[in-house]
Amino acid sequence: MTSARGGAASGGTGTVAPAREHGLLRSLVADPALGPLRALLLLLTVLTGVVDAVSILALGRVFVANMTGNVVFAAFAVAGAPGFSLGASLFALAGFLIGAYAGGLMIRRTGPSPDTTDRGALLRAGTLAELALVAVALIIAAASGDHAASTGTLHLSGDAFAPALTDILALILASGLGIQNAVARKLAVPDLTTTVLTMTLTGVGADLRTVTRGTGAGGAGKKAARADLTVRLLAVATMVVGATAGALLALHVSPLSGLALATALLAVVASATVGATRRPASWRTPRPKA
Repeated sequence: MTSARGGAASGGTGTVAPAREHGLLRSLVADPALGPLRALLLLLTVLTGVVDAVSILALGRVFVANMTGNVVFAAFAVAGAPGFSLGASLFALAGFLIGAYAGGLMIRRTGPSPDTTDRGALLRAGTLAELALVAVALIIAAASGDHAASTGTLHLSGDAFAPALTDILALILASGLGIQNAVARKLAVPDLTTTVLTMTLTGVGADLRTVTRGTGAGGAGKKAARADLTVRLLAVATMVVGATAGALLALHVSPLSGLALATALLAVVASATVGATRRPASWRTPRPKA
């Protein structure tokens, strides 16, 4: 069976690489248990990198997705470290909590029962709400007429946005990412939190020996470990890609262009989620654990 599938996938050459590629692609977009959730959450990880790059480089060194870093930055500002905005950090924290609360409401309203949530409906509601918030931030930033509309931060001697506008943008963007975090937390797709890589990298290091040598694991266990490692590395890679793209745009084009890219990414995820939820599917409402 294995060789036949490999031959069919490779045009009869007997190679198995195409079959493996098909297996990886299928696990991302059509997994029996997760459907397209892995692929969609990886796109949201790209989005996180873009938005945090823009916020760090244009909103006064503030995270709008990673609240661990944001709390640390707020502490730096309290201690008087130059270049850190306490106001923006506090507005981002407040916005994140508001967004997380809104995400909690979505969770309770998208389940057929208190114990079972329609994962497709939840992701659809979350991404549409986040898209609306990021689009609002883009419109406000564009209408402000500040330097960020046409100039990269690398070429600015002052702030990209006025202080009041910086706080407003931090509040709105963090609200969107708060929703994203709440939704991703409920979906609980392994290694795909979309915003935090600490535990993902821990898994990479902790399981590396199992993957490379198979110590303490049979063939099936080693195969599963390799699949997990692939997903973890994809999560890290997509964050890097997003952060790099966001930084290049914010530094050399304009922070506004970075927000435009974030809006476009969310539009893609929202559209794909709407398409994936047009019909019932087993991955949408998994059975609650006994």
